[in-house]
Order: sequence, then C-alpha cells, then structure tokens
Amino acid sequence: MPMPTALIAEDEELLAAHLRQELKALWPELEIVAMAAHGEEAVTMALTHRPDVCFLDIRMPGMTGLEAAAQLADDWEDTAAGGAPFPLLVFVTAYDQFALQAFDRAAVDYVLKPVQRERLAQTVSRLKAALAQRQQPPAALESAIEQLRGLLGVPATPAAAGAGAAPAGGTAPTLRHLQVGVGESIVLVPVDDVVYLEAADKYVRVLTADQEYLVRISLRELLPQLDTERFWQVHRGHIVHVDAIERVHRDDTGKLTLRLRHRPERLAVSRMYGHLFRAM
Repeated sequence: MPMPTALIAEDEELLAAHLRQELKALWPELEIVAMAAHGEEAVTMALTHRPDVCFLDIRMPGMTGLEAAAQLADDWEDTAAGGAPFPLLVFVTAYDQFALQAFDRAAVDYVLKPVQRERLAQTVSRLKAALAQRQQPPAALESAIEQLRGLLGVPATPAAAGAGAAPAGGTAPTLRHLQVGVGESIVLVPVDDVVYLEAADKYVRVLTADQEYLVRISLRELLPQLDTERFWQVHRGHIVHVDAIERVHRDDTGKLTLRLRHRPERLAVSRMYGHLFRAM
C-alpha cells in the first residue's frame, strides 16, 4: 500500500512549519508533498501532486481555503475518468464558527490555531480511518462537491437562493439598474439588459448585448442585490442572466458550457453549480 501523502496550505510560515512538525511526530508514514503559501498555490500544487489529504487554512490572502477547495473540486479529474480520489479535507482555522461549520458540513475534520497535539491526534485517527475506507471511492468527488456547496452557501435551487436572501419581516430588495461611472457621467444600466457579470479583481465587468462596463464592487457583494431566480451564479467568477442562456452543452467528461444569446463568449459552469441545470 503506498504511503499516504498530504499538502499543507498556510500563509503563516511558522504555523505551517509547526503543523508539519506535529504531523511528522503523530503520523511518521505521512509524506508532506507540498507546502503552499496561499489558495491559488494550494490548488496548483494539489493538482500536480494529487495528495490524499489537504490541510487548508480558512483565512489566506486572495483565495480562501474554502474557495481553494471549491476550485480544486472543479478542476479535479473524477475517478471515473481514471483520476486519483479527491483528497480528504481538513480546515485549519482560528475562528470557531468557521471550524464548526466545516466540521458539520464539509471536512473530515478541523483543527484550531494554535494547533494542539492532542486535538491533531484525533484528526490523524479520523483521517487514517477514512483513508482505510476509501478503497472504492467512485462517489468521492461528488460527495465532496455536495458538502462544499453547503459550506459555501450554494443553493440547491435558484429559488432557494432568493428565499435565503430575504431579511426577516420582508423581501430582499433587488436592483433594477446598475449605476456605472463613465467619464464624468453616470450611466444607468437596466439589469434586464445584462447578459452576464464577470469578476475582474476589485471590479465587476457588466456585459450587455453590445456594451461592456466596469463597476467597482465585488461579485460577492453584488449577488445578494440581484434577483437570484433570474441571475444564477454558474462559476466563482460569473453570474449569468438566465434569459440570456441559449443552450447548455455537456461534453464527454460531463463539464457544462453555456452558449449565450447576443454574446459570442462561452461560459464554463463550475461543478459546484452544475446541479442548477439538471432539471433542464
């Protein structure tokens, strides 16, 4: 049986070194194949080394540990296509609320900072047991994706997203226009004219049938202000107007791509959001 392998993603070098040292003491057979300093690096290294376990810090610059796990799930080759089993996830965090949520919904386990040996020993025992049971893992990736959906707050249906966005005692207000600064003017762009929205660093690209604008807001901040029955998030970086979707194409590997009305671009659908199109 091959030696188990792991990746550690932690932006604080001393904490990463401490976790590695404690794992070496508790689990000598475990080989640490990669040390990542941020989420993007964690995804790249995990796809390269295909570890059995990923220790992901929740709070990292750029892409968080949760977002890194979601991106990894999206890019991972399914075992049905000959890929390695999706890694077991352990979230490392200084925030109890994140840790408890991760433990309940998405992770094999979690550990709190600073890492305590007794608590980490429990995690190691659970990981060993989980790896021993992973001899026939055809649904490992889909199971992880389902768990991560819950952790990231991805709705089961767009209607559920709209219901979840409503505050107590009323209906959540939705935008009817986007106010876009163009030179010395402000252009009011009706949301009905929007084909899709794309994350662009600290901005959002707003694309209509024949225009493109930049709005200084994050996609995460903008989504709750939209009618989520009409605007669906289909990728970490894309929200699409459902009426603008002409066709959903599924390739041989099961990946989905959207063909749009009035725009030439093709938008990839993340595995995290692919379930939105099953009923179609």
